[in-house]
Amino acid sequence: MTGTEDNSRWRRNRWRIAGWGTAAIMLLLPFISMQFTDEVDWSLFDFIFFGSMLGAAGGTFELAARMTPDRAYRAAAGVALAAAFILIWVNGAVGIIGNEENPANLMFYGVLAIGIIGAVLARHKPGAMARAMVATAIAQAMVAVIALIAGLDPNFPVTVFFVAWWCIAAWLFSKSDRESTKQTK
Repeated sequence: MTGTEDNSRWRRNRWRIAGWGTAAIMLLLPFISMQFTDEVDWSLFDFIFFGSMLGAAGGTFELAARMTPDRAYRAAAGVALAAAFILIWVNGAVGIIGNEENPANLMFYGVLAIGIIGAVLARHKPGAMARAMVATAIAQAMVAVIALIAGLDPNFPVTVFFVAWWCIAAWLFSKSDRESTKQTK
């Protein structure tokens, strides 16, 4: 093994350690907070659910990162996974339309289903992944339109936030597709 390969492997390992270390800290923060305030009151289920979400997001990113050395593709996967993670967490914790009890919030799981189905159909091809993220962004925006038509508060700032994240992921996947197309010519 050459020195360059050792350095590259070490950089990847540092990023993995940083990623999983951050996940562990995120899981510890509520536990630590519970020792100092009554405002944070997590049950065992909350910790299991959050830990499962962190593990699923981290594991999925690990798979995406191992599939390609392309930084744009990895960044796109990271952005999409972060958006999905935050969407699930915010929607489950406080709700986006009204509160977490509002059944209209179930539409956001449809948004995620569109993203997941699109990613599966894309078979990890960056161009198709870009289109899947655009479809996810459109679905996210449609939830706001449906909520508005139904007379609910669609929470436009949150909608814009998530649409932007899906669009950034689409742009990065598209960039990856352009770069891979250049390399094959």
